[in-house]
Amino acid sequence: MANSVSMTTQQAIQALHQRGYSKRKISRELGIHRRTVDRYLGQSIEAPPSSGSIPPDESKCTTPSPGSGAFQPPPETSQKSACEPFRETIVKKLAQGLHAKRIWQDLVDEHHFDFGYASVKRFVARLKAADPDTQKPVWRMECEPGEEAQIDYATTTLTLGGKRRKIHFLRITLSHSRKGYTEAMPRQDTESFIRGLENALRHFGGVPRTLILDNLKAGVLKPDLYDPELNPKFASFCRHYGLIALPAKPYTPQHKGKVESNIRYIRESALKAKTFPDLHTLNVHLRHWEKTIADTRIHGTTRRQVGAHFTDIEQPVLQPLPADLGPSFTEAQRSVHRDSYAEWQKAYYHIPAEHIGHRIWIRDDGRMIQAFNHRMEAIALHPKLEAGKFSKVLGAGGTPVNIRQSLTYWEQRSADLGPDAALWARDLIRARREAALRPLMGLNNQLPKNHTRAQINRACAQARLHGQHRLRDLRHHLQNPKEQQNHFDFLTEHPLIRDLGAYGQIASFEQETDSSNKT
Repeated sequence: MANSVSMTTQQAIQALHQRGYSKRKISRELGIHRRTVDRYLGQSIEAPPSSGSIPPDESKCTTPSPGSGAFQPPPETSQKSACEPFRETIVKKLAQGLHAKRIWQDLVDEHHFDFGYASVKRFVARLKAADPDTQKPVWRMECEPGEEAQIDYATTTLTLGGKRRKIHFLRITLSHSRKGYTEAMPRQDTESFIRGLENALRHFGGVPRTLILDNLKAGVLKPDLYDPELNPKFASFCRHYGLIALPAKPYTPQHKGKVESNIRYIRESALKAKTFPDLHTLNVHLRHWEKTIADTRIHGTTRRQVGAHFTDIEQPVLQPLPADLGPSFTEAQRSVHRDSYAEWQKAYYHIPAEHIGHRIWIRDDGRMIQAFNHRMEAIALHPKLEAGKFSKVLGAGGTPVNIRQSLTYWEQRSADLGPDAALWARDLIRARREAALRPLMGLNNQLPKNHTRAQINRACAQARLHGQHRLRDLRHHLQNPKEQQNHFDFLTEHPLIRDLGAYGQIASFEQETDSSNKT
């Protein structure tokens, strides 16, 4: 059997229906299901209840006749509210800053609350009325010219090109003159947010000193009233334009009340009941509306025309715009792998080894790739590569390797060991060509671990003396340092050694003998 509602709710359904409320709106206002509204409206059409069918306890409740005006709630009764058992829970949630709708949702989820939203709404209203602490004043804040701008996003559904689409509106309002700028965009990502903000500053012709913004992800990574963490891309934009970004306290719209009231004004004045062929036409309409409607209104606080007050008072004291636009780049976090590379768009960039295993920021401006550590300090810079390429790596797919250049490099390294080592390296390259690369690497990397430079240099001298070009020959000489080649002194004079002139006479005699034999 379907749940029934009280006679008071039934009468409210009838009264709202007679006032022209749709079934959906009646359901929302009374906090009941639409099927319940359908059921009781159907009953009233088929068999309207007679006056005698009203229970005695509820006969005191009066229902206005058609055209008699607004629905009047029944007088207060001694009936206990359905929310009374949850009073303590509701009070705690009110202290956390939650509104009645959220409290009702939590009661349904956490405590299986079986009553409608209207019950919670009435109970919360009575609690607030009875507690003077809930009626805290909101102090009014006014700003000097050029001191502050406030930012907010609004999302609505409009007809674009014959289809209903969700559109996001970025609204920027100068707090002193109330001069504003509105731009429609399909997304709320960081790039759209920064480009819209930049368009607003160019539209104003100057830069305010501070920027009050909501804790949207495009601008604030981690909301914190005292120490918020800004999106690095947004922070770079603020530095470029000389802006100081001050995120508002979460869930406190009165901290940026000037732009909040503007959002309602735009929806009612500029967008309500309008259709557009595309996004560009919508933004052109917003510019025209800003110039002809919003700028010509007399603001209730300044008592002056918004556009004229901005031109005369605020625009002259704005900070000047920088000569160039803010940096445009894509940015994201990446991990540095064990091979000391970080991947970006399927290309691989070398990062200093001390960052292996850490998360870093990669910034891509279309031409260069720049890497930053967690403190946003630059740690690497590379030209942008195609997918599958490496910034610096040995072998195919990376930096080309020239063996002759490598041989030259290791030959120069060998000279640090001593003159004989340098000569042995030169002879080794002449004798073995490209195959000399590995022995040279062993000479410079392996042998110095266990031997001094003087020992290696002497071993190289012995190897050169024996015409040896293998690394194992050097190891043998290092292991047997006493095995020395004997040095012989050659005689220049001896009875058995002929004079050099005698060799000349012998050569001339042989030539004469050969010529006589031919004749």
